Amino acid sequence: MKNFHLPLPEETYTQLRAEAERAQVPATSLAREAIDLWLRRQMRKARHDAIAAYAAEMAGTNLDLDPELESAGVEHLLKSGRKAR
Repeated sequence: MKNFHLPLPEETYTQLRAEAERAQVPATSLAREAIDLWLRRQMRKARHDAIAAYAAEMAGTNLDLDPELESAGVEHLLKSGRKAR
């Protein structure tokens, strides 16, 4: 594990210490967990954005979704009563 010195604004530091005390865990554990969560969200967003950009770029090309497959998917959703996202 690597060490990382991170100066915090006074208010952030105070809130972190208070939450660590309330949860009875080290403040460094809370900070590590918060950073890990943020990084996972950033990676998920980047993946979503890349897929959306690819889908937009490929829309209408021969790499677009097969019309028969799309139709079958819609039909399945209608029969199952599930809503599309």
